[in-house]
Amino acid sequence: MKKEKNQDLKKEKNLKKRIFEIIQIGQVEDVPSRAFDFVIVTVILANIACMYMDTFSELQAYHGIFSVVEIVTVGIFVVEYLLRIWTAEYLYPKEKALKAKVKFILSFEGVTDLLTILPLFFLSGVVVFRMLRVVRILHLFRLNPYSDSLNVIVSVLYEKRKQIYFSIFMILILMLGGSLCIYSVEHEVNPDQFQNAFSGIWWSMATVFTIGYGDIYPVTTIGKIVTIIMSFLGVGFVAIPTGIISAGFVEHYNRESYKNNMIDIAHIGEVKVDEAGAGMGVGKFMQTHACQVYLVFRNGYSMLPTENLILEKGDILILESERLYKSKSSQKRYLKK
Repeated sequence: MKKEKNQDLKKEKNLKKRIFEIIQIGQVEDVPSRAFDFVIVTVILANIACMYMDTFSELQAYHGIFSVVEIVTVGIFVVEYLLRIWTAEYLYPKEKALKAKVKFILSFEGVTDLLTILPLFFLSGVVVFRMLRVVRILHLFRLNPYSDSLNVIVSVLYEKRKQIYFSIFMILILMLGGSLCIYSVEHEVNPDQFQNAFSGIWWSMATVFTIGYGDIYPVTTIGKIVTIIMSFLGVGFVAIPTGIISAGFVEHYNRESYKNNMIDIAHIGEVKVDEAGAGMGVGKFMQTHACQVYLVFRNGYSMLPTENLILEKGDILILESERLYKSKSSQKRYLKK
């Protein structure tokens, strides 16, 4: 009995792990996982499409169909949500099963998934919760968890968070100062539009961000001068966060390029040219042995390895190759013949 019970537990564990592998987005080499990703993407798009089409009065005759599609798609969301809770211990392998489940439920993804489900059952009248289903589109960015665009954006924003906070603080100071200024010069002459300080904040927001709704504007000469100054300052101040974020992206991709171009020290070694290599050009040698030569030592002198440099017997080559043999008893590495 005990053996059968252990076998059942093992089967359940294997089944749970397999389900986790399938529902985990981004398993490119796993055909069932890719098929599941395709189904989920299709369901997300169908759910959002129904939400849009349900707003057209011309399609009122099809509202029943839209409701059925919405119920079916949300039902699939419910199944996916429950499966993710059930397999959460594989998502957080360092945590215990119960703690892993709670951690997933309280995570951003778990909370978002729950809020996209609840409106159909309890909050069907709350549009804000219904619109949270659109957040599921963010799952598409997880197709490559190691270098996806969303992770890059988040990492850049996190790295530059202090500069961004300060630039936003500067914009808020500009808006508050401008609102008080415009209120002081416009309230007596134009009380209908500039009734209080909040009216000034609304005007300063539209002016600083160069939106210009036109629903509230100054009529006095001083007020127009203040508007001109605010517009110029707004162009400069609003551009600061953009410049910071752009610089962050440039730094990020420069770091990635530097990492990709770094030499793997594990593949670096020295090779002594024998009779077979003597008389061969460096370019031909690199092509033959699938390696990159960085330096040539000859008779105590170092030379740059130009393609036309003819190798001589006894030359020492500093090169990089994945075919280098790592010897445990020696620090030298030699090409496999």
